[in-house]
Amino acid sequence: MDNYKLTLTAGTEDAGARLDAFIGFNTDELSRSYAVKLIEQGLVTVGGSSVTSKKYKINTGDEIVIEMPEPETLDIKAEDIPLEIVYEDNDVAVINKPRGMVVHPGPGNYTGTLVNAIMYHMGDSLSSINGVIRPGIVHRIDKDTSGLLMIAKNDKAHESLAAQLAEHSVTREYTALCYDNIKEDELTIDLPIGRDERNRLRNAVNGAAAKEAVTHIKVLERYGKFTLVKAILETGRTHQIRVHMAYMHHPLVGDELYGPRRQSSKIEGIAVSGQLLHAGTLGFVHPSLDMYMEFHSDLPDVFEEVLTRLNRQK
Repeated sequence: MDNYKLTLTAGTEDAGARLDAFIGFNTDELSRSYAVKLIEQGLVTVGGSSVTSKKYKINTGDEIVIEMPEPETLDIKAEDIPLEIVYEDNDVAVINKPRGMVVHPGPGNYTGTLVNAIMYHMGDSLSSINGVIRPGIVHRIDKDTSGLLMIAKNDKAHESLAAQLAEHSVTREYTALCYDNIKEDELTIDLPIGRDERNRLRNAVNGAAAKEAVTHIKVLERYGKFTLVKAILETGRTHQIRVHMAYMHHPLVGDELYGPRRQSSKIEGIAVSGQLLHAGTLGFVHPSLDMYMEFHSDLPDVFEEVLTRLNRQK
């Protein structure tokens, strides 16, 4: 396979950002740590010239080209983990990921991930663009976020789906339970998101190398001290819904990273670990059939149980 190349163009808001941070923040395909590896290997050019320092400062208008190497050999094992496959054909699969499952292997998580599971269920029928660590993975959702993910089963499908993500044409609708009462029935949060320079695990509104981030919110139900919402992503920044809702003083229930420092581990008597956020609707144009397809999944049991208890209190 010829090496796959990914091209990014820096905007005015990117000026001054470090090269590794810029790449990690502006792609669903690459983590910042993997970006550092590619930079050090001389696989990243800026304006046609190779740059091997992760500390290179981005300038407005810079064209960054990332050459993805052939997949390296790494002992990531297929594991017979139960997997809910919502749809599958020769090009794509749609998976309903459970709460608590990490999407791809990384430090401390080389087993039990979604990648380990799809390697078992789909074998060699996965795209190789993201290498052996993330075969077939086009986009991610957080460990404690449940719901739908699209998987590419060949490189052509991967490139098509990645392009749709870049164009913001993929339908991604989430259900979330937030703290406190949201007064508006509908609102749009249009606030750029970048790296939180005080906490490397977090992103923040107007953080480092902030990029456009737009989330549309529609209130579904009010429970006094909680509000159930539908969140529709126009863009897809890391932790976007969690960051936006926390900034609006309505953090997600159970969110240990962006939520209140002192929040109960139980909601209406039900133990909640991790944010109550579910990717319930996913839609995209099929790479080969050239037709729009949309999929839906039900809320996980713990989310449903919390809502049942809240409805009883109304």
